[in-house]
Amino acid sequence: DAVKIVADFKRENGLPIDDFEREAQIIKTNTEYVKNPDYRSYYVNFLQENINLSKKMQHKLLDGMKVAYSGVEGAFANIATEKIFPDALAIGYKDFKTAYNAVVKGECDCAVLPIENSHNGDVAQVLDLAFFGNLFISGIYEIEIIQNLLANKGATVSSIKEVISHPQALGQCTEFINEKGYKTTEAVNTAVAAKTVAQSKRADIAAIGSIEAAKKFGLEKIEGHINESGTNTTRFAVFTRADNSKGNNDNHFVMLFTVKNTAGSLGEAITVIGKHGFNLKALKSRPTKELVWDYYFFAEGEGNIESEQGKLMLCDLQKCCNHLKILGRFEKEILIK
Repeated sequence: DAVKIVADFKRENGLPIDDFEREAQIIKTNTEYVKNPDYRSYYVNFLQENINLSKKMQHKLLDGMKVAYSGVEGAFANIATEKIFPDALAIGYKDFKTAYNAVVKGECDCAVLPIENSHNGDVAQVLDLAFFGNLFISGIYEIEIIQNLLANKGATVSSIKEVISHPQALGQCTEFINEKGYKTTEAVNTAVAAKTVAQSKRADIAAIGSIEAAKKFGLEKIEGHINESGTNTTRFAVFTRADNSKGNNDNHFVMLFTVKNTAGSLGEAITVIGKHGFNLKALKSRPTKELVWDYYFFAEGEGNIESEQGKLMLCDLQKCCNHLKILGRFEKEILIK
């Protein structure tokens, strides 16, 4: 029954089964209760075996979990989804909004959507969905993005005249594209671009995308790692219907707010966050679209907002904000390779 409770919680909150740092902390904390050092190694093995058995059962229980993403098989969003939730059924939707609404309607348990790329910046459509929608973020995962030049058999760097891909992917490879003098054409996502090139059977067009997309659509990698930046990562957020509030271990938070239209209101909000000892990692602004020159703010911070100082901070923010929503709180951001 305990394992089922854990599995149900993870399904409801869009959490992956594996959390190796958390497991290590549980083992460390519990092993400290064993006073005799001769017994500790045995107890560690005992705990690890129990954790492994629990996870094995969780894999079975979560086998029917459905996770939405935007795109088709081979797209980076699909790759991210399968890395975060390897046992779930990944379901592709035509765009961010449709994937998001699949969770709202209960068609899927959660959605994996990109919020930011290290080279091209914010994914504005997803930030807007977060502000205007009702879902919460249960975790953020950073995944390395490697862009490749993909084409039909027989194509070469010199035979290619045009490249097709998602606007973000094209932006990440601007230097390479300009150097080769290629014409650019936008696609809904990188996998659709690969499919388009494959179906054309032409040697003068290519797609920019993942190796997985090349394998799925029978393309060849003409040139690899054509990103401008040596390190190119995309941050994906897991959106769920449940407000994932776990308590003492949550040291990261995401919130949305609007401020009153008076001088110094934004500065006051930022001061409140710092005054209570919280580190503001990022602050992004987007137009609300309801009033001209009216903006909402997407903020990411470090610290536990369930603490006493966190509660005081939220209370003070209510005084200088028109709208305030805690979008998510979680233990840490996870890098997935």
